[in-house]
Amino acid sequence: MRQKNPFLYYGRKLLGFAVSVFLLSLVVFCTARLAPGDPLVSYYGDRAEKMTPQEREQAEARLGLDEPIHVQYVRWLENAACGNFGISYKYKTDVISVIAGRLPNTLILGGTAFLLIFAGALALGALCAWNEENFLDRTVCKVGTIVSCIPEFWLSLVLILVFAVQLRWLPSSGAYTIGGGGLADRAVHLILPLTVTAAGHLWYYAYMIRNKLLEEIRSDYVLLAKAKGLSRRAVLFQHCLRGVLPTYLSLMAISVPHILGGTYIVETVFSYPGIGTLSYESARYQDYNLLMLLCLISGSVVILCNILAQIISEWIDPRMRSGEPPEVTKHG
Repeated sequence: MRQKNPFLYYGRKLLGFAVSVFLLSLVVFCTARLAPGDPLVSYYGDRAEKMTPQEREQAEARLGLDEPIHVQYVRWLENAACGNFGISYKYKTDVISVIAGRLPNTLILGGTAFLLIFAGALALGALCAWNEENFLDRTVCKVGTIVSCIPEFWLSLVLILVFAVQLRWLPSSGAYTIGGGGLADRAVHLILPLTVTAAGHLWYYAYMIRNKLLEEIRSDYVLLAKAKGLSRRAVLFQHCLRGVLPTYLSLMAISVPHILGGTYIVETVFSYPGIGTLSYESARYQDYNLLMLLCLISGSVVILCNILAQIISEWIDPRMRSGEPPEVTKHG
């Protein structure tokens, strides 16, 4: 098999990433400015509605909104290349500072959810594969399918109604209590958002791991291991799980955009002060500079994870990297 130059290989990946981010910035920039709404309201509040035409022109010139859209984009691109992404219209400060204040909350929620989902998916998938077609496997499959089909925003509202409004056991919003903010307080505020995020994705990946394990169990090398007298436990945990590991890593890379999207929805419903809530606010109030950087960050993460998943898949099957089709055995 002919091997490709690694510099050329990764250079093409990097070029594809740069082009994708550029196109994303162009689409988001034009869409945001062509969408209905008044960005001056975000910056000036109620005063924007009382401005005279002359005052409005001066305000638009101050924010750089008085020029054609292509001129605005070129100027934004030049500033962004120098690390200047502008100020937030709503918060009146640099957008990087605004995002830096919210990013840790999203990393805590999304990162914890990611670890819980994949630790739970591996354990649940192995449990179902071990008990294939038994009562436990059938029950978990049915319950998991039902739970994964429940919309996250609806499940969030139900949990808030039950545990925050009726039982008053857990807080309904925020990342911490005002005036508090200790570790235990933050953990309590994470319970409901984490539950919703994990419930929406856990079974999807657990089911994929279960099916992959069952494929491994039925493969020839497993039958040979059983013929040599190895126990079912040794075959599953020493051989099959090892064979599933590359697919497991690829699933983890692919899942980041899905879990990230679910985290954004959960943050909005629970008023959790993270990137998801900030994205909703920036779109609602036409906070262009903030919206641009948030979309670029989110889009870059999605693109990077897709590239990483592709690299892992090509590492698992080198024929994908070389462009060679799978070999076909001919019988004649």
